[in-house]
Amino acid sequence: MSVSDFAEEFRMDKSCPNCDSHLMRVSQEKNPDDKVFCASCNTYVCLYREAEERLENDSKSEKEELIERVTNKDFKENPDL
Repeated sequence: MSVSDFAEEFRMDKSCPNCDSHLMRVSQEKNPDDKVFCASCNTYVCLYREAEERLENDSKSEKEELIERVTNKDFKENPDL
């Protein structure tokens, strides 16, 4: 088994500081203190509670909002997967 077997991927508007990817990974538990890592290069990005705040509160362009809505559809519909 790999680490990705125990993780969920989602898209954030803030990109990875190392590779500029927007695809992030967090443990399936999704505890507030879980670390969020870039899914591409595995760089630490933030804590899950910070990611949740950004997803809920950051203003986005219409294009960015649509991309996130489509990418994160399964993630939000099944938060306990």
